[in-house]
Amino acid sequence: MGAKVEAQRDYFRSGATLPLRFRVEQLKRLEQALVDWERPLCDALWQDLHKSYEEAVLTELSIVRSEIRQHLRHLKGWTRKERVGSPLKMFPSKTHITTEPLGTALIISPWNYPVQLLLNPLVGAISAGCTAVLKTSPYVPNVSQVLVQMVCGTFEERYITAIDGHRDVNTALLEQHFDLVFFTGSPALGRTVMEAAAKHLTPVVLELGGKSPCIVTERANVEVAAKRIAWGKTINAGQTCIAPDYLLIHSSQKSRFVEAYGKALEQLHGSNPQQSKHYGRMVSSKAFERVSGYLADGKVLFGGTIDPTDRYIEPTLLEVSDLGVSVMQEEIFGPILPVVTYEQEEQVVEFISSRPHPLALYYFGTKSKGEELLRHTLSGGACINDTIMHIVNERAPFGGVGMSGMGRYHGKESLLAFSHRRTVVTTPRNFDLPLRYMPYKLFKYIKGLL
Repeated sequence: MGAKVEAQRDYFRSGATLPLRFRVEQLKRLEQALVDWERPLCDALWQDLHKSYEEAVLTELSIVRSEIRQHLRHLKGWTRKERVGSPLKMFPSKTHITTEPLGTALIISPWNYPVQLLLNPLVGAISAGCTAVLKTSPYVPNVSQVLVQMVCGTFEERYITAIDGHRDVNTALLEQHFDLVFFTGSPALGRTVMEAAAKHLTPVVLELGGKSPCIVTERANVEVAAKRIAWGKTINAGQTCIAPDYLLIHSSQKSRFVEAYGKALEQLHGSNPQQSKHYGRMVSSKAFERVSGYLADGKVLFGGTIDPTDRYIEPTLLEVSDLGVSVMQEEIFGPILPVVTYEQEEQVVEFISSRPHPLALYYFGTKSKGEELLRHTLSGGACINDTIMHIVNERAPFGGVGMSGMGRYHGKESLLAFSHRRTVVTTPRNFDLPLRYMPYKLFKYIKGLL
């Protein structure tokens, strides 16, 4: 492991990754690899997660392709030397800022979107001029195998390589000295990554998760809200870090919402979601047991059917009266949506603000009221009258805050995540002003410039 990392550090120090032409060429190679490996990747996603071809393209491959295209269009401008003004006290010096690669990066991806969440950060690493070690998730073995083959068949190992394996491999990798660790996963593992990185004072980007609230108000269009929430909650069978994790709904809308949610699910997945090719499965028996166990934490308003042999959990609305139960404390990562009613919107703000900052927040109601609620809360991202869609825009940053993560990426932010912004001051060699030098004879004039 150490030899691979050191080989990448040597390759980076050689300067081979620095030219803009080289970075553009590598981005194009990755783009072509996605085309060449599309069918094997989609087949593997079906095997591991029951993810349909359409969903695999929409939620995995297309997002990476859009990211690559965005970088190819703008990389030259993003990496151009940026001149900034200098105050009179610095005369005759001039100032500019350069954007420079950090070095060798470690990218660790989770299992729920194993293609997107491994390769999207890689786009930023390539654009920045870094070398990278990619660690795939062992919980999706078929996808992991294809990704390793694709990456290792596309790039030189001393430049970009991919490694599979379990937590012992993670541990061995985290013992190495990297210049950045980019981790996507749970807050618990995020702490482990941060602790390991601290030994080398290595910067980290942590894309975590949390319990993302969904608010349906008196003024919401219930039918539209139900359809968009059902869509956001059942993509990948709810195994999405920004899926609606619990529903805060005005008491006057509850019964109408339950009915609308059922109709929306039938439109999306038919009368029996288990037979739908677009409805996924829990990634493992362990995940199935954990998520299905939440059904005991409340009253089932809709759904509730499970099949252990198929790791199938029906999309479920679960009314919760005790806010201390597990389903209201832990990130669900499944298709169960707890329902909590409220009377006054102040209760919503207080409830959300008293909990760790979520990765996403979804509000259904008027635009003005939604913006007001956002001013009094904090989340990684948010949608007003929608779910999930804030991650789709490659021109806007994505990331968490507090317990839901630190750092951001997508678009230019991906480049910056793997870069250092260096301030450079240039002063003429043959022109010098005595004002700044001891014994400060003209200090009363200098003070006026400060």
